[in-house]
Amino acid sequence: MTLVPIRFDPERALELVLYVASRLRYPTLHSVSKVLYFADREHLSRYGSLLSGDNYVAMRHGPVPSAIYNLMKAGAGRLEPLIPSLFYDLVAQSLSVEEGRRVRPLRPANLELLSASQCECLDASLKENGRLSFEKLTRKSHDGAWKSVDENDLIDLKAIAKTLPNAKQVLAHLTE
Repeated sequence: MTLVPIRFDPERALELVLYVASRLRYPTLHSVSKVLYFADREHLSRYGSLLSGDNYVAMRHGPVPSAIYNLMKAGAGRLEPLIPSLFYDLVAQSLSVEEGRRVRPLRPANLELLSASQCECLDASLKENGRLSFEKLTRKSHDGAWKSVDENDLIDLKAIAKTLPNAKQVLAHLTE
């Protein structure tokens, strides 16, 4: 059985980042990543797919959306060979990262690129996780999916699904 392919959409991913960053009191690379992780889990549980189709990497302080992290690093002006040049163009007038970690939206999110279900799950994650400290977000995100792989490895979508209350149904949907 194979998983349903989910294609990463950098334009939609940028709007997700802008949506979250504009609603956090002090948005950082860490807090935006964690709010997105919990929103992705919620969307996977309710609707059977991730918000952006990004892959998560098990980093020291919890799961990090790999391509979205590169988008945010592009906003910081970090020139890295693995960051596609498209990402620098996308964030140029939309997002900056100051002091190496604080995410600053330069415009509002384009809500036309986000579905009602995406906004619903983002709002739920923001409400539940938006005020948590760095330490609490880190601890909370060190779940079974994060523990299923070594540091800096990709977390399998099935491992994330297994952490959900309706894991059996989500796994069945993903392997249909």
